[in-house]
Amino acid sequence: MSNVAAKELAELDLAHLIHPHTTIGKPMQPMVIDRAQGAHLWDVEGRRYIDGTCGLWQCAVGHGRAELAEVAARQIGTLEFYSSFGDYSNEPAIRLGRRLIQLAPDGIRRVFFTNGGSEGTETAIKLARLAQHHAGHPDRRVILARAGGYHGMGGASLAVTGIEKLRANFGPLLPGVEFLGKPHGIVHGEGATDQLVAELERRIEEIGADRIAAFVGEPVLGVGGMVPPPQGYWPRVREVLRRHGILLIVDETVTAFGRTGHWFASDHYGIDPDLIVTAKGISSGYIPMGAVLVGERVLQLADGAEFLHGFTYNGHPVGAAVALANLDILERENLLERATEAGERLLAALKPLEDLPHVLEVRGIGLMLGVELTGVEAMPVQDGARADGVIVRASGSNIVLSPPLVITDEDIDVLADVLAKHVTAVGSK
Repeated sequence: MSNVAAKELAELDLAHLIHPHTTIGKPMQPMVIDRAQGAHLWDVEGRRYIDGTCGLWQCAVGHGRAELAEVAARQIGTLEFYSSFGDYSNEPAIRLGRRLIQLAPDGIRRVFFTNGGSEGTETAIKLARLAQHHAGHPDRRVILARAGGYHGMGGASLAVTGIEKLRANFGPLLPGVEFLGKPHGIVHGEGATDQLVAELERRIEEIGADRIAAFVGEPVLGVGGMVPPPQGYWPRVREVLRRHGILLIVDETVTAFGRTGHWFASDHYGIDPDLIVTAKGISSGYIPMGAVLVGERVLQLADGAEFLHGFTYNGHPVGAAVALANLDILERENLLERATEAGERLLAALKPLEDLPHVLEVRGIGLMLGVELTGVEAMPVQDGARADGVIVRASGSNIVLSPPLVITDEDIDVLADVLAKHVTAVGSK
């Protein structure tokens, strides 16, 4: 693209667009992405970057997959869209629903389609409250959530998001949400799981189990810093919740479909969820698509209840067709195994950074990795890496990484070297 055209695009962006996570009235000079392939991006000025974030975690199979574009084009030519409300349906949505249940943890029985993670959280919370009410527990409305958790930017999904900066100035938010501590093993130290489970038991006693509908949590904190749970955390949490009749909503918007080296992180951690929120990797972001997977217990509690809830594009046939093809690629190319191998290589390359006094921890599972800094800002690391052709994301005091599962070893090594350079440099300023 010519310099004149690139400059014009930047000027139009600055004049007309409001970007997410920016200051109104103070637009940022845009980095305009022109094209992408595999784990690489090119901006309109021709600069190439290694994509260390998948945009926002989603592009599992890599950029520029012609077969996914062809699937979308064929479906648009056959049936571009029709409502899924009531008794209307379409073949791609039906087949995707069956495929998801085959891949999901034991006990998942039904699928409700959405367009993304925020819609999924909204849906799961409404389903949990509806199920409890319909089963004769109308006082069970409270939702337990966790500090550091991220579940979306809608009304209910923001209310259960435990990152205060994201919640500020949007109140009042959905009432009936109670927060627990952040499940961060290194912060809690020895006995972290015991401490967190004791807190959960204590809060249930204080609130009253007969007032609590559900607990919502990510298997691995994503935006909150790519923080895996302490050893044994999830099975013990699940036992407490089940004993008290509290439903478990597992937000796998980031973690599902290979990101952690598993179809669902719930399987890896032995979570046994009642509801699973998914999106992102279900279609690798080629088409907005998401789903809430519903377990047997919720279906039993809600049996016979009228569910007056839905979104215009529920069960979108193009999204479903692309998602099916995307799942085929993940399976055919063994990308779950690749996520584990690539993640181990990247984690090993970054682990020496823990020797630096301003690095609290380097951690990860599969291709979800985080570098947590202490006493210094993370944003200069993001900016410096991008100047050197590597895109990473600053999230609070963390640098978070989630490259495409197809990233090569060569690109992993470059990513690690560039990141190490700028993490080291930020501590010397």
